[in-house]
Amino acid sequence: MKGDPIITVRGLRKAFPTNGGELVAIDGLSFEVREGWITAIVGPNGCGKTTLLRILAGLEEPTGGSVEIDGNPIRGPGADRGMVFQEFALFPWRTVLGNVKFGLEVKGVPKDEAEAAAMRFIELVGLKGFEGRYPRELSSGMKQKVAFARALVNDPRVVLMDEPFASLDAQTRNLMQEELLRIWEATGKTILFVTHSVDEAIFLSDEVIVLTQRPARVKKIFNIDLPRPRDRTSLRFNELRRLVLKELSEELRAANGAAY
Repeated sequence: MKGDPIITVRGLRKAFPTNGGELVAIDGLSFEVREGWITAIVGPNGCGKTTLLRILAGLEEPTGGSVEIDGNPIRGPGADRGMVFQEFALFPWRTVLGNVKFGLEVKGVPKDEAEAAAMRFIELVGLKGFEGRYPRELSSGMKQKVAFARALVNDPRVVLMDEPFASLDAQTRNLMQEELLRIWEATGKTILFVTHSVDEAIFLSDEVIVLTQRPARVKKIFNIDLPRPRDRTSLRFNELRRLVLKELSEELRAANGAAY
């Protein structure tokens, strides 16, 4: 049911071995991701945001604590989670259609069925007519749409996004944010994304989770009580932006031992 927890993180710890012992990236991190919501994660540089996302994707193993989806432990990659990377991660030798249907091919879906499903999502993200193009022939925004279609075609329960628009120019980034909302409204998917942009987090999300400096813990969770479509110039939008930035600034001051 929409709004019920779908991902549960409890007491999560992640440490990496070093010559002198270990580097603790995450320690005692707990939160929930609600079904059908868009949830943003923000925090200081190097606090473990991408590491957290990789653990949720099953690409990294936690050192301690638990991560679950639908009450089941996450023990590796799975079709219930789709991942969209910042760098697109497209196969340059495959067309748009070839990239989008790749996951279905790996699962053994018959060719005609895989192509039909891929074309539905290519059309959904606004790339109909470009299915025969190669990544080198696409703009950055179009490449990100291909990556999103590839994640969606496998019908995941949750879409995980690691700074998906960071490499785009400001105008394209704003357009892609609006596209993401359009696709989210059409599919009802649960989306969890990492971003450095507080503006982006507030514009897109139902909830913003602010992490502390490394080792990451939850510092504060903001419920974004703004109707959509959202006005970035409204008083409430800017008040929420100020409050989130205040939490981040406190972490920066603590990390650097200086006033900002």
